[in-house]
Amino acid sequence: MLDNFKKHSSLLAATALLGCLTLSQAQAADLDTIRDRNTIRIAVANEIPYGYTDMNGEAKGAGPDVAKHIVGELGIDNIQWVTTSFSSLIPGLKADRFDMVAAEMAILPDRCKQAEFSQPNSSYGEGLLVKQGNPKNIHAFSDFADREDIRVAIMSGADQLEMLQQLGVPQDRIVQLSSNADAISTVATGRADAYAATGLTASNLAGKSDEVVVVEEFQDPVIDGEEVRSWGGFTFAQGNDALRDAVNEELAQYKQTDEWRNTLSQYGFTETDIKASFNHDTSELCSAEE
Repeated sequence: MLDNFKKHSSLLAATALLGCLTLSQAQAADLDTIRDRNTIRIAVANEIPYGYTDMNGEAKGAGPDVAKHIVGELGIDNIQWVTTSFSSLIPGLKADRFDMVAAEMAILPDRCKQAEFSQPNSSYGEGLLVKQGNPKNIHAFSDFADREDIRVAIMSGADQLEMLQQLGVPQDRIVQLSSNADAISTVATGRADAYAATGLTASNLAGKSDEVVVVEEFQDPVIDGEEVRSWGGFTFAQGNDALRDAVNEELAQYKQTDEWRNTLSQYGFTETDIKASFNHDTSELCSAEE
């Protein structure tokens, strides 16, 4: 009898838990509800330059700035910004703590199983910092494997070391630095002909000195047949198709404007990043091999 009671209690508890989870998911506000209350709740993960809040509590970044435009076009007057950890973004959508995420979260197959994604708003990958004018005509990490006359600097312990090694760059063509702060002087003085880092890091460094620039026509590294690059989009709770579709419609139009390009550029996204944002759609990214 006691065993039967325990089994019955466990069944009731499991049913109750399932009901709570289902209810939580069902409570995600749809587009009509959001328009009725004239307020949308948007989360960021405080990551510069993707989505963050400044010292005054104002939301900034590639995600929030584009989201502000889209929300305005949807006729919604108010945005309630929510700052949380990156790992809490998808769980927060599931628990209806916010309606949308503007963190430029990479669109990956595993995440597509847990949430809905807009079409890509951005793309971000690697980059190269070179002397003003790019006198050595460097455009790719692989150039350092193909040419004996150039050397590349990296930050010690950075992911770029493994990338360069996989591309066949000899160790004697790699200069390791203790920090990003040494990159500008290393390139400017010719100790190395370029500095390899993420595109956003390279852009940030270029903004600090007139002696260096980011390679504009940069070619993404291709390792094991795959380009080393991510595509970021807006994120929604599963089943919130109306909101996702409305955002997609406005995003598609906005991405045809100089205003959108300038928004991404001001946060350090390179011309390569901006062009690459059009290379894949969400269905392709969600169905890619994990």
